[in-house]
Amino acid sequence: MGEQTNRCDTGPGLRQRLCQWFGESPGRSLQAIESHRLREVWPHLYGTTVLQLGCIGGMDLLDCCVAPTRIVLDLPGAGGLRPPGLVAGVPEALPFDTRSVDLVLLPHTLEFSADPHQVLREVERVLSPEGYAVILGFNPISLWGGWRLFARGGGRVPWCGQFIQLTRIKDWLKLLGFDLTRGRMLFYRPPLRNEAVMDRLYFLDRMGDRWWPLAGAVYLLVARKRVAGMIRLRPAWTARAVLANAVTRPLARRKRQVPAGKVIHTGVDGGGR
Repeated sequence: MGEQTNRCDTGPGLRQRLCQWFGESPGRSLQAIESHRLREVWPHLYGTTVLQLGCIGGMDLLDCCVAPTRIVLDLPGAGGLRPPGLVAGVPEALPFDTRSVDLVLLPHTLEFSADPHQVLREVERVLSPEGYAVILGFNPISLWGGWRLFARGGGRVPWCGQFIQLTRIKDWLKLLGFDLTRGRMLFYRPPLRNEAVMDRLYFLDRMGDRWWPLAGAVYLLVARKRVAGMIRLRPAWTARAVLANAVTRPLARRKRQVPAGKVIHTGVDGGGR
């Protein structure tokens, strides 16, 4: 009963409080690290359409994504950064066609959803074959997870959210036909409000990956939608175009340099000497 009472409420009110929290310390420091790590991930994921499920904070988490079409889905009046491609909706019932999106970003979407497994089912539905899901989630086995045990009362964000264990997320992804291609932990500092102290504790982030690699406050996962029996084929015209450029251009230059009345046999057309 206590757990149910301490759960976050739903609707635009929750989204507004999340945006406010990510605009203050320690949320602002956390989102800066998340944005930095996403900049390392996006150049390796190609697609024409990327979908972000929820606006949080004031940073553009898609700023280095190569996809030309960017869509952000959120509730009306949820606050946060309001990009031009904003679509009103909920992640449990995405208003998009099946296999219509190449990349999906879930920035702490699952822990503040009433049905996180349904969200992943919808993500699998709208993703194109070999598409990618990028997940940011709070890690319950961390300093932040321990802090949550004492701070979740009163429905305060983000502590009232469901901090889902990494092993469970991996099981859900495997069940839905995803292959995990990349993963890492982020942010090993405690969730302190004093920003000056947080800056001085930055050395914990440098030490975390080496000394306690599974205790980061947030996990970053990249999973690819697996399609049974699908084989990637390179366009045939690409090889032909490269071969044509390699053969015809040098021949054209050599023919222009031949003096009048003199013939040179190249052997390419099968001619003899």
